[in-house]
Amino acid sequence: MYTRIKDLHKSTSDYLGKDIKIGGWIRTLRDGKNVGFIELNDGSFFRSVQVVFEDDLDESGMPFNDVVKLGVGACVTVIGQAAESPGAKQPFEIKAKTVLLEGSCPSDYPLQKKRHGFEFLRTIAHLRPRTNTYAAVFRVRSLASFAVHEFFHKRGFVHVHTPIITGNDGEGHGEMFGVTPDDFFGKQAMLAVTGQLHVEPFCLSMRDVYTFGPTFRAEHSNTTTHAAEFWMIEPELAFADLNDNLENAEAMLKHVIRFVLENAPEEMAFFEQWIEPGLIARLQSLVDSTFARCTYTEGIAHLEKSGKKFEFPFGWGMDLKTEHERYICEEVYKGPVFLTDYPRDFKAFYMRLNDDRKTVACADLLVPGIGELIGGSQREERIEELHDNLAFLGLNPEDYDWYIDLRRFGGVRHSGYGMGFERFLMYVTGMKNIRDVIPYPRTVDHLSY
Repeated sequence: MYTRIKDLHKSTSDYLGKDIKIGGWIRTLRDGKNVGFIELNDGSFFRSVQVVFEDDLDESGMPFNDVVKLGVGACVTVIGQAAESPGAKQPFEIKAKTVLLEGSCPSDYPLQKKRHGFEFLRTIAHLRPRTNTYAAVFRVRSLASFAVHEFFHKRGFVHVHTPIITGNDGEGHGEMFGVTPDDFFGKQAMLAVTGQLHVEPFCLSMRDVYTFGPTFRAEHSNTTTHAAEFWMIEPELAFADLNDNLENAEAMLKHVIRFVLENAPEEMAFFEQWIEPGLIARLQSLVDSTFARCTYTEGIAHLEKSGKKFEFPFGWGMDLKTEHERYICEEVYKGPVFLTDYPRDFKAFYMRLNDDRKTVACADLLVPGIGELIGGSQREERIEELHDNLAFLGLNPEDYDWYIDLRRFGGVRHSGYGMGFERFLMYVTGMKNIRDVIPYPRTVDHLSY
């Protein structure tokens, strides 16, 4: 039975002096006249283990002279004894008795060097998980995903799998991928831009629900925060107004960040050292803070009073750009802030119309360093107003008959929000490009796998 390197690091004393078997991929190999050193990583832990092998290796495995010829990237099994290490860099090492070759690796292996640029590593997405940076990113991604499910499970939410293929434009912007010829389904079919519309029926029958899955946007954008395929966390809460919605969003975000900080200390220390100095303090500050609240109208007033020259124009009735959002949260509030009550003109049809009939009951969470992280709203539960919103945005009400039925048959006030998982991962790891926090990025003119 193989011992995981993670277990060796977490419970070292349980293995010292004992014979164990480990397997992994060679990160580095150094050799002298009669002794060699392998840095071995099996993917179970951010840190590797040092394997010491001498020229008295067991004959059932590879001889010393063959082991020293192994290339970086080769996969081996090592049988040996865990022992305290005289070196300062690691508390223990494995004194190898037997080395077995599982898979050789030739000299054209592209990860021979210690450090590579992210742009190059994106061209070898199938190999980049073997690097420290991407191993850390994707392990944090796994932990954060678990924490999301844990948060909602503990609060009694039901997890719903919503369809990827849909006939509805959930956001009303038209930036959707077509799926099949019209004659397959008898109507146009598209990849879903959101799971919200399809999770709402479950909210109005099972109360608190959420969906967490892939969504797609056919937006022609090559910015560092846009991808054609990404994952969304979308809860929906019954008997909940906008205030209830924002309280849940704040609690969810803090829970997931706290979980990552507690369960990935090695990875977070790596990001702190190599990606963004001060990252851990920034995240801890968010966890410890109370999120401010500011209306869109107040936000515009802050921008007008700033005296700052922005790249993009702003004004009441215009959607805000990232530079505007960052100014509000970084310079005005110096922390996370919910910006609420945007004009209805550029918001989705399902958002509840406020009494002023100019704004809707919605909010974006703005956080320092990134801008918008979460967007949500109280949903429009009034049939007449919903029809009015559809007409206002030029959408065909017949396409949303089923959605309107939810209001006809026992409707209730309800609210929900969405958080792009990759954008969250950028925030929590300090990585600056969405292509570096998703295993196989899909962007304009890029589909290598």
